[in-house]
Amino acid sequence: MSSETPATGHHTGGGPGDGTDHGTGQPRHGAHGRPRTGAEKWHAFKESPFLPATVLVFILAIAAGLFAGSYTYTMANPTPHRIPAAVVGDARSPQLTAFAAGMDKALPGSLEITGYATDARAREAMEEQQAFAVLRTVGRGVELDVSGASGASVAQILSEAGVKVGRAAGIDVTVQDVKPLQAGDPRGLALFYISLAAVIIGFVGAIQLSVHARGLNPAERIAFTLAYALMGAFAIAAVVDWLLGALDLPFVESWLILALTMFTSGMVFTMFNTMMGRWAMLPTWGLMVLLGNPSSGGAVSWPLLPSLLGHIGQWLPPGASVNAQHTAVYFQGHQHLKPFLVLAAWALLSCTVFWVWRHRHPGGRDRSPAHAG
Repeated sequence: MSSETPATGHHTGGGPGDGTDHGTGQPRHGAHGRPRTGAEKWHAFKESPFLPATVLVFILAIAAGLFAGSYTYTMANPTPHRIPAAVVGDARSPQLTAFAAGMDKALPGSLEITGYATDARAREAMEEQQAFAVLRTVGRGVELDVSGASGASVAQILSEAGVKVGRAAGIDVTVQDVKPLQAGDPRGLALFYISLAAVIIGFVGAIQLSVHARGLNPAERIAFTLAYALMGAFAIAAVVDWLLGALDLPFVESWLILALTMFTSGMVFTMFNTMMGRWAMLPTWGLMVLLGNPSSGGAVSWPLLPSLLGHIGQWLPPGASVNAQHTAVYFQGHQHLKPFLVLAAWALLSCTVFWVWRHRHPGGRDRSPAHAG
């Protein structure tokens, strides 16, 4: 025997107009449901792609201002802070005393004079980049030797100030550039540009590996970073030297310096990617581009940089790269160990952090055997 429910004209279950979802029985949001609360809207926004996109809008705006500000602050109006100079012979001769006093006034307190007994020792100090100029008395005049290779901007400032001071003091001043820049690089910027290329391509390459070769395991990622560093550095050196002829490079040494720079830059990004995930670009850009490149001494020599930046720059990869490359090209036989140690230390630190916390890196692949279906 069956029973039937009397027709009453009313729905006994949820219907299209009751504000509930037939599948879940939960209140339905939308045009016919109740308005979402503020907390619900914020939760939906956090889970959407709009939050990181909004954050990036503000980050990129701030980064643009900092980028322009950092380069303008260090390069737009360089002023001398400390310029080491060598004096040969008697620094107390009347014309040299008057000339040094005039230079000290023209370059307020920035000229630091050290006496040397012979021209050979003063020239050695210049080759070691411990002196940017050499002063000596010649008859009733003064000779001022500058080194364009030590820093074109410093040599220009010293030359212009020397001529003006000599004219004002009635002293014959002879200025000569005893260590000029190469003909294809009259402003001394080519070394800065090739180092900048190695730094930027270094971490951009690491970014691309993370995007397009995400499945690389740690050892493979380091190996491929080294591979593109060697090939990219070779391409930079070959284009600048062989193709354009802008610089006459000591090819193997310059190539390896660029390769070490590119590898270090790539591993710095990989280290930050391990520590910070998708936001790794922020500290990488800040360290290598906003701080490292303006303070590297490549575009503006370190005696013209604010003193703090000049000191910091020597301990960052871009500055170490510029210093090593600069000495390799213009001061062969006087290479310093410090820039190589700085680059190696950053590379070792980055590789170590990446390797120790490799399980946190957003990449790699599962090596466990696949289960049978």
